[in-house]
Amino acid sequence: MTTTEGAKGSVPPTGWSSRPLGELWASIQAGPGQRTEDKGLTQADGGVPVVLPRDLRGRRIVTEEAPAVPAIPWDRARTLAKYELAEGDILITRTGTVGRCALVTGEHAGWLFHPNLVRLRLSGTGPVGAAYLAAYLSATTAQDWIRTRTAGAVIPSLSIRTLGELPVLVPPVAEQAAIGATLAALDDKIQAYAEITRATRAYRSVLADALMNGVLSSEP
Repeated sequence: MTTTEGAKGSVPPTGWSSRPLGELWASIQAGPGQRTEDKGLTQADGGVPVVLPRDLRGRRIVTEEAPAVPAIPWDRARTLAKYELAEGDILITRTGTVGRCALVTGEHAGWLFHPNLVRLRLSGTGPVGAAYLAAYLSATTAQDWIRTRTAGAVIPSLSIRTLGELPVLVPPVAEQAAIGATLAALDDKIQAYAEITRATRAYRSVLADALMNGVLSSEP
């Protein structure tokens, strides 16, 4: 992987190009509208689980533990097949805290996604890979571009049309593969450490209660 100048510059590095996001994907799809009767259902009630905006953390999807995951009833979910997630999709928040994104892995394939999220899906023959694009969308250049176009609104909102106009720097295939793989590996490490921190915090809480209640002794 080579070092290139000025991701924020007006002229792409040699061998790179700049193209609107809408030209790189087969579809930019907002999530389906919610029905009142669907709200409050969870995976325990039976149905297809749903990814929420809050689940996009550190460029990964981190959901609540089952069975608390919100869900859509099976009968309604069957009518929403075009909204199912597949490995390699990218989700991005389009209202509220706009611009958070996550790469969909096999763990969440077949899930549905919230109407305040947008799904980006590769055409299969496009010039850019999913791992690279997920990294690009979360980088400062893209995030600054998004913020300037949503600033000033009472509730920041990013339209599909505006998102499709976002300029994306596209390096040669080998370069983008190296960039995507390097940053994805770091994201995996971040997620692993976050999980260790969560588990350690939970263990500390249980241990503290046991020690304070005399269930366990602090003596060696």
